[in-house]
Amino acid sequence: MAYAATLIPGDGIGPEVTAATVSVLEATGVAFDWDEQQAGVGAYEATGDALPEATVASIERTRLALKGPLTTPVGTGFRSINVRLRQHFDCYANVRPCETLPNTHGPFEGVDLLLYRENTEGLYAGIEYFDERNQIADSINRITRTGSERIIRYAFEDAKRRGRKRLTLVHKANILKESSGMFLRIGREIAADYPDVEFDDRIIDNMAMQLVIRPDEYDAIVTTNMFGDILSDLMSGLVGGLGVTGSANIGEDCALFEAVHGSAPDIAGQGIANPTALVRSGEMMLRYLGEDAAAEAIRQALHDVYSDPSTLTSDLGGDASTSAFGDRVADRVRAVLA
Repeated sequence: MAYAATLIPGDGIGPEVTAATVSVLEATGVAFDWDEQQAGVGAYEATGDALPEATVASIERTRLALKGPLTTPVGTGFRSINVRLRQHFDCYANVRPCETLPNTHGPFEGVDLLLYRENTEGLYAGIEYFDERNQIADSINRITRTGSERIIRYAFEDAKRRGRKRLTLVHKANILKESSGMFLRIGREIAADYPDVEFDDRIIDNMAMQLVIRPDEYDAIVTTNMFGDILSDLMSGLVGGLGVTGSANIGEDCALFEAVHGSAPDIAGQGIANPTALVRSGEMMLRYLGEDAAAEAIRQALHDVYSDPSTLTSDLGGDASTSAFGDRVADRVRAVLA
């Protein structure tokens, strides 16, 4: 059986890292029926729409997508396609694992963190108003009980399934007593249903400090949309950056897997981009589908390939091209599964 999936190569280096990732996925023996579609700047230039109806229709059909990086204009232009997709398909859970790979030159060794970020509301819901007369801009931080309950419960369920022993809820309830306060209160309520998972909480600014001093003391983290956006990038920095960490956006019956680093148009087409982030997102997609052996083979293959710095891409001091790196990981996947 082949899994129907939408494939969005994206902008800049997107097509290169996507091709390498597809080759790694193919090496697992898990079959995909890819429906390739456009989104981002390339789609806007070609069709006048950064998120064409055909792309949305494809995901409506497949309920599964793998997406390369997209370019989002800063300050002006079209709204983030990533945000639009997450909200349209109600992919409320953004899952961001951060696990150390060899030779990534991060400030710590042995980091293994997992972040669950509410993905559809908060400040990123985009509820904004501008008072032209007084030159005042307002943004509404909308936190709902329903949204809070489902991300916190998802975090407990997934952390338990993965064997995580501790879940830390991050908030700003000392200042934002209604919005962050409600999120914290709901977390404490739900924690009573999961006595096997230790539960505690941290204020966002303290949590940022804790992570850059003693990340080994933490396990899984759940938080609201903007706090999660910031902490997930910080956590990626602990293990080598956004180029080596994957991302999943998961809803009730739809899931989008993506590289969250930039589209790097300055190096597009040169064959030097590191595809690891999207490869790891592909690994997450396999786990979502229940293909755990294939997913674990990719995880092991990445660790094996990263153990030899000469096989890495130039951003990590090696001389491998994007496609050559993908081929090496794919070969290692086949060997692990043999």
